[in-house]
Amino acid sequence: MERRHDLDWVRVCAFGLLVLYHVGMYYVTWDWHVKSPQAGSVLEPFMLLTNPWRLSLLFLVSGAASAFLLTKQPKGFLGSRSWRLLLPLIFGMLVIVPPQAYYELLDSRYPGGYQDGYLSFWGRYLAGDSTFCDDDGCLILPTWNHLWFVAYLWVYTVAIWLLDRLAPKASGSLGRWLAARLSGWGVLLWPIVVLAAVRVALVDRFESTHALVDDWYNHAQYFSVFLLGFLMARAAGFWEALQRFRWISLTLAASSYGFIIWYFYASGYGETNPPPDALRAVQRAIWGMNQWCGIAAIFGFAFRFRHADSAALRYLVPAVFPVYILHQTVIVVAAYNLKPFAIAPSHEGPLLVALTFVICFGGYEIIRRARWLRPLFGLKIGLRQMKTARVLPVPEA
Repeated sequence: MERRHDLDWVRVCAFGLLVLYHVGMYYVTWDWHVKSPQAGSVLEPFMLLTNPWRLSLLFLVSGAASAFLLTKQPKGFLGSRSWRLLLPLIFGMLVIVPPQAYYELLDSRYPGGYQDGYLSFWGRYLAGDSTFCDDDGCLILPTWNHLWFVAYLWVYTVAIWLLDRLAPKASGSLGRWLAARLSGWGVLLWPIVVLAAVRVALVDRFESTHALVDDWYNHAQYFSVFLLGFLMARAAGFWEALQRFRWISLTLAASSYGFIIWYFYASGYGETNPPPDALRAVQRAIWGMNQWCGIAAIFGFAFRFRHADSAALRYLVPAVFPVYILHQTVIVVAAYNLKPFAIAPSHEGPLLVALTFVICFGGYEIIRRARWLRPLFGLKIGLRQMKTARVLPVPEA
């Protein structure tokens, strides 16, 4: 089966964008693990440019990749995916994520401040200590923080594996039914309808928690696009339709983004002056439109690169997962320790981005050469892959 290099490029760029987004979270007023003393709302409109679609985009790519992998390795699919998702998740929660919680504690209003050092904190983290509280709440330990994506991805992977094993004919019929409706204008209309309806119906009822068991709005949107990617992975008409409507998708994404910015930053509505219920519902529906049209435009323009293999891509594809696992811890630790230097955000922000990429890719260079580290970061450990990695890594979904 020919590899879809456009999906590889989208995945690489989306995870790169995630690094920029998480650096931005340090400087905006939204809640995050550590906050800049100069945090404000200046970057928030730029953050909202990607907010509706960036994670859905990753789940759709993951769904398509799962379809290709299941076709390639039907018998060992679930075991292989579980090994390459759950082992990094567990290792990440025990080793990679704890520094984020530690610096979040140092940056909090914990009574008297925390003085016992990291190793003492790590022991209490592993023990599930629930006493790290301030006036804003308590740390929930242990935690997966940004690795929630991996947990959700594994659960969705199990779901599509069960669908394929228990009802293969139904899966195939559903895929053909969807492909027939998503090969023309329906490629824009029906996903917009679904995502808009999900947001209007659920976003007010289910707060985004990333805790898996109570995150029903996120499950409704993310599993929907994951399943769509899985079912449409080999539907040529779907991808060709996205390419045909790419400019329309981009226009709708840009216009809906303009409305979202007006609603949140120029309309005058807020907590003290809530908008009418009808306008709030319209905003949520337009959010859903922006969510799908942003994704559709990206895949539409990327489709022409489906044959665009390169040495850079073959290096970056296997690097994505280790860099993703490392990046938020690097950002949190670097940001907190840069505070005493009081660097202006206009200089500190680019410095944080550069440090994050340099440290994460430096870490990847170590990880890919160490046989015992590779599975902890989701990389294959076979002898052939080890030999290839010394020169150029083979692509890994």
